Amino acid sequence: MFERLGIELKRQTMASWIIKVAEKCSMMVDMMCAEIRSGPYVQIDETPVQVLEEPGREATTKSYMWVFRGGDKPVLMYQYHPTRSGDAAEAFLGDYAGYVHTDGYVGYEFVDDMPDVKHLGCWAHVRRKFMDAVKARGKSSKKKKKTGHADAALDFITKLYAIEHSAKDRNLEPDQVYALRQKKAAPLLTDFREWLDETALKTPPGGLLGSAVSYTLNQWDRLKVYLDDGRLQPDNNLAENAIRPFVVGRKNWLFSATHAGAHASAALYSLIETAKANGLEPYWYLRYLFDRLPSARTEADYKALLPQYVDKKQAGRAA
Repeated sequence: MFERLGIELKRQTMASWIIKVAEKCSMMVDMMCAEIRSGPYVQIDETPVQVLEEPGREATTKSYMWVFRGGDKPVLMYQYHPTRSGDAAEAFLGDYAGYVHTDGYVGYEFVDDMPDVKHLGCWAHVRRKFMDAVKARGKSSKKKKKTGHADAALDFITKLYAIEHSAKDRNLEPDQVYALRQKKAAPLLTDFREWLDETALKTPPGGLLGSAVSYTLNQWDRLKVYLDDGRLQPDNNLAENAIRPFVVGRKNWLFSATHAGAHASAALYSLIETAKANGLEPYWYLRYLFDRLPSARTEADYKALLPQYVDKKQAGRAA
């Protein structure tokens, strides 16, 4: 676009604009972090990102973008860290109290030791492992009646999700969702646990089915926590879905040159994806934000510009 106007700009110059914009939004980013940590429910996921110029590291070394989702109104916070160590999530959570939802990655095991925190496991990951066992049977077996052990496990999981779909279709309040789960999901989980214990005794642990059974049993205490509160999800899909826009972008831009660029990227992804999660059109939100950000002076001024508090009609008209 600039070239068509006869303006020559270096890529580095435009990148520096983005870094400066992110710096101007730093107070808002800190406020978004605080909202997520205020509880009662945080979901976490992470994905690789390559940063070329990091002191003491090769350009090909993997770094990671972490995403944290929480708050009464959805807030999505992206944070860049050089490693996949659980230290990144632990530093973010601090003295957080409430529920934390993750997948089964070993880096999240510290959550089990946090006081006043309940750790949720992800039923979507369980389902994927049993699906892998089904797919491994080959195309010919798909024509046959589903009678395998993996199919039986998937049947249990399908019934659990049918309960969730029913609650969503009926627009149930959290206390009603809790009551529904206690009535229907809890007995189903009891039956599933008995099935897992029996299947584990007669299934080779090295195969895909054995691996799926072992994973589910190892995660069991976390997997059943979602029954405790109607506000909770059975899986970590909301955090995983928040990672996807970053992954799509990464296929185009491939890497960040510096850690400053990676941090700036994280800040702007946080603002844009939080805007989308709260029903704002991101382009109009950014215009609204950048028009008013220079005039912000107080904490109340900055809070009013956070995407979860901006009125989408007002933002659209003003922009």
